[in-house]
Amino acid sequence: MTVGEVAYRTRLGECRIGDSLDLLAGLPDGSVDLVVTSPPFALQRRKEYGNEPSASYVDWIAEFAEAALPKLREDGSLVLDIGGAYERGRPTRSLYNFRVLLRLCDEVGFHLAEDFYWHNPARLPSPIEWVNKRKIRAKDTVDTVWWLSKTAWPKADASKVRVPYSGHMVRLLERQERGTRRRPSGHEVGEAFLRDNGGALPGNLLQIANTESNGGYLDACRSLGMKAHPARFPAKLPEFFISFLTEPGDLVVDIFAGSNTTGAAAEGAGRRWLAFEQRPDYAAASLFRFLPRAMPADRKRALHDAAASGGAVDLTGDARA
Repeated sequence: MTVGEVAYRTRLGECRIGDSLDLLAGLPDGSVDLVVTSPPFALQRRKEYGNEPSASYVDWIAEFAEAALPKLREDGSLVLDIGGAYERGRPTRSLYNFRVLLRLCDEVGFHLAEDFYWHNPARLPSPIEWVNKRKIRAKDTVDTVWWLSKTAWPKADASKVRVPYSGHMVRLLERQERGTRRRPSGHEVGEAFLRDNGGALPGNLLQIANTESNGGYLDACRSLGMKAHPARFPAKLPEFFISFLTEPGDLVVDIFAGSNTTGAAAEGAGRRWLAFEQRPDYAAASLFRFLPRAMPADRKRALHDAAASGGAVDLTGDARA
């Protein structure tokens, strides 16, 4: 297999097998609208999908950021989901994810457009020693998500990611109260505030439960006896940033694709996409996200095996039947 072989392609994108540094080097400068990714975290225990120790993590991830920066359009963005970690042997937090942020802004040249925090209420209690056993720390349920940009003025439109109004706001809109009112904080609420915009602007705390259990990807992995990627993030996370920071037809890239949640989200949103994954088995299994659940198991396995060998499986036509 040669570097950059295509595992499969869809109507809007490709999953390529290889080292992301090499694959990024092959992209034209200024061609990418958004890189959204969740790299392996700097955890204490070594994971099967590979992860760097905290001591070398900042240098490691900075190399990928340096490679990605020139590939972004001038108004493009890099969204990096990095979970926190504890220091080895003691109940104090590692600062590696914040050191990543400072390095990418102070030395690589990115701007911090905004810091986001992904709250996963379904996350299991961890770390076991400090939470379950000694009960001296609260459950860790939040990842830091750095929205970084090439310039201080990246493309973005928060009106495309509105969230449902609160019950109080719904009642205000239903009553259609008019006139300016003063809130306890001293802020004046005028008539413009009572305009129904179809939802409220989002905050930077994203509550998304990571509870995928019956989707087509996991269903196919189970039925074919294949191990699913153990560190998947929920589709709603890349969906939010794809809608927020891109337009239909833009190019979205995930440089640590894993099970290719990002590519599937981009395809569903009408964006072009590229997924880079170093392990052929993970790249091949991610193809299941684009197959009909009713497709016969033997057909799914044949497509998987072809993708794992860099067979450039075509999912734009007959392969989906």
